[in-house]
Amino acid sequence: MAVFTPVSDADASALLAEYSLGELVSLRGITAGIENTNYFLNTTRGEFVLTLFEKLDFTQLPFYIELMAHLAGHGVPVPSPQLRRDGSRIGALHGKPSAIVTRLAGGYEPAPGPAHCSVAARTQAAAHLAARDFTLEQANLRGLAWWRETIPQVLPFLSAEQGALVQDELAAQEAFAASADYAALVRGPVHCDLFRDNVLFAGTSETPIMGGIIDFYFAGCDTWLFDVAVAANDWCIVRETGAFVPELLHAWLDAYHAARPFSDAERRAWPMMLRAAALRFWVSRLYDFHLPRSAQTLKPHDPGHFERILRLRRAAAGPALPGVAEA
Repeated sequence: MAVFTPVSDADASALLAEYSLGELVSLRGITAGIENTNYFLNTTRGEFVLTLFEKLDFTQLPFYIELMAHLAGHGVPVPSPQLRRDGSRIGALHGKPSAIVTRLAGGYEPAPGPAHCSVAARTQAAAHLAARDFTLEQANLRGLAWWRETIPQVLPFLSAEQGALVQDELAAQEAFAASADYAALVRGPVHCDLFRDNVLFAGTSETPIMGGIIDFYFAGCDTWLFDVAVAANDWCIVRETGAFVPELLHAWLDAYHAARPFSDAERRAWPMMLRAAALRFWVSRLYDFHLPRSAQTLKPHDPGHFERILRLRRAAAGPALPGVAEA
């Protein structure tokens, strides 16, 4: 995503020698995002994306890479990690872990409509179901433990009122995580970052076709409902305010529910999970904004966006999950 580590044509050609992907045609840095170094990599045999991992190490990466390979093998449209000549999927460049994955068709939709939400939600449910037999485990690295660690680091940059808000929400989420309803939630490997810019669409605006889900490098084992809440807080809102657009939210939740019905425990947990998803991204954006790393093309996001969303979700959760509660 942001270019932290420059990669030359000679570097890419040397790396390609470890694969059977043809010769280098072109290499172009991708400027969006803040976590990894990404390049579009075109070869004589196809179009790919080269990633150098700036934070994740060689011990953490197999979860992400093998999860993508697992989902792709189950027909879920995600980038397929390419095998090296030695049979592995993880290489190294400039001392950092690297991977090459297929480049998916389509582009991201900045203003999704109900049809986009329905298509993306069905794909999200399909990914959840397909990952049930995935054997590797790794916690969501931006979950509760990370919030506890990171909030004290960003507190000096907040007003007294903001500091009280973030600490109060953390306490509420700690209590929620210890509850019976939380324990009853189905969980497994999930994307954890399913924003609209991590989904590609082909087709037309009126009849979108799923191109695929990208950027799995925040994935982890968490509740399926958390993954849905992350998506709802980005796809189904008025961007300027964070307020839900009921038509978009119903489209997402109804499409997901049709593919994988929500449970009663999930219906009860939904308001707190929306708050958890808002807190996660407020904290991470505060961290990236106030404690950034240097990068050639770094574009930190506005932390205030998810502060507004958290305040709204604390005031009102919005529409309930679909389905009828059991008697």
